[in-house]
Amino acid sequence: MCGHLSSIAQRKVEAPELAERSWGGTKLADRRAARRQILLDVAERLAGEEGCAAVTVRSVCREARLTDRYFYESFTGRDDLLLAAFERVADEARAALEDAVALSDPQCDIRARAAVSAFVALVLDAPHKGRLLLLEPFADPALGAHSHRLMPVFTDLVGGQLAGTGDDIDRRMAAHALVGGLANLFAGWLHGTLDVPRERLESHCVELVLAATSRE
Repeated sequence: MCGHLSSIAQRKVEAPELAERSWGGTKLADRRAARRQILLDVAERLAGEEGCAAVTVRSVCREARLTDRYFYESFTGRDDLLLAAFERVADEARAALEDAVALSDPQCDIRARAAVSAFVALVLDAPHKGRLLLLEPFADPALGAHSHRLMPVFTDLVGGQLAGTGDDIDRRMAAHALVGGLANLFAGWLHGTLDVPRERLESHCVELVLAATSRE
């Protein structure tokens, strides 16, 4: 009996060490993280290029050249993967906007152009990311609900640049209107229903931002 308990205790002690064991010079935790990134990359590309319906456990594993065993070590299912891919793109967009605002000149027109250019670079230069962020939430219910929950992240960021514009209620409404309007402009451009030169689109978005920030 004592020997059995000792064996169990030994296995419990060794379990954390297993994560630190290396194969070919790479730790197990690093290999898992790398596989997770591959799965996210594939899901992001499939959703952005072919639509969320193309994202299944089987299709992702086939494209990633991984078995479903490795899929389930990182994700509970297809929706879990899709939401993680969406969140990753949303985090990129938020970080790009925050960096543009933080690093640009405090002058309103320069800051507005920097913020718009940063977002354009993300969603138009990498259109599969733009489609996943702006178009696919309309096609997938789980993604749509998650998109609405993330909206305050962007409205708060925009609202923070509208300081001095009316009272708090005015700023919150203006931020929602601005984020929604810009998102629809970019979505229309990505979808092809808004056929205008990219430069005109970017310039118009800057004008919208400046109009909101100059509103008394």
